[in-house]
Amino acid sequence: MAAPNLLGTTTVTGKTALATLSTITANVITNASSSGTVDKLNSIVLSNYSSSTVSANVMINRSGTVYYVGGTVTIPSNSTLVLLGKDTSLYLEEGDVLQANVSANSSVSMGASYELMS
Repeated sequence: MAAPNLLGTTTVTGKTALATLSTITANVITNASSSGTVDKLNSIVLSNYSSSTVSANVMINRSGTVYYVGGTVTIPSNSTLVLLGKDTSLYLEEGDVLQANVSANSSVSMGASYELMS
């Protein structure tokens, strides 16, 4: 479970993960423990398309320990929240999982752009 040396990167593939979130924590991006890759998260955008304010949790699960990228963040009705922008990118190492949940089912969509690097 070793992250690749970024100086030796030979492949960078742009990706976008999309999910409709629910009250049950969902895996949005999974970097398998033997992938030989690192995922550079460039942006995380949460869109609340309901008529009620909703709260969301976005976290990285690393070896069973949860680290919050955004904990109980409020998204007003019919609005969008940029939780992570390219100027504050994060890396998902091998074995890491980006997860999310919300306080109301089927009211928030999540988009996460990232680069798969190997």
